[in-house]
Amino acid sequence: MASAGSPVLRDTARQASARAPRADARRNIAAILDAGQDCLARDPDATIGEIAQAAGVGRVTLYGHFKTRAELIDAVFARVTEQADALLEATDTRGDPAAALTRLTAATWAIVHQFRSLLQAAQRELPAERIRGHHDRHLRRVDAVIARGQRSGAFRRDLPRRWLVTTCYAVMHAAADDCNAGRLRPAEADRAIVATLLAAFTPPGKAVPTPQRQPTRLA
Repeated sequence: MASAGSPVLRDTARQASARAPRADARRNIAAILDAGQDCLARDPDATIGEIAQAAGVGRVTLYGHFKTRAELIDAVFARVTEQADALLEATDTRGDPAAALTRLTAATWAIVHQFRSLLQAAQRELPAERIRGHHDRHLRRVDAVIARGQRSGAFRRDLPRRWLVTTCYAVMHAAADDCNAGRLRPAEADRAIVATLLAAFTPPGKAVPTPQRQPTRLA
């Protein structure tokens, strides 16, 4: 057995130390992500200096973990996506597909509205496909509801399911853009989104379901 002071154990300890971030580094990263999320949710133009100050770290420390503002925004966006996933997991998507889509849309819009300034910051810094990639886990829920609706005949089958998913994604983001521009009131957006989607998804010749108002908490 190697002694505590043996070269083998010292080398193993050095390797373990190199692999695991120091506790203070982990705290700094968490503080930076917290500050980035708060600052960018309020102001899409929040600067690195403002985020560093809110995190209680220097710019040098922040850049030691995130080399560019785009890299920081990407990390914050990924973090918010994980948080949103946990919230949307609780949304009931069973039963009638149109009603399920309405509930899922209302829950999703509450999150998009809360972080629409962060979305705006991401749109300025990140490629469109990167932003879409962050939404993939949420869009899988939409895809499942649409697939069920197509099987039951509630949703049209003459268009590809993936196109209907893309339509849902595009309408949601268009609503966020219009709210940012003052063209749409956030409290009215979820109904506008659902009405648009149901009209687009309902098979030709079939009556479009009337959107049921869902309780939506907007920050």
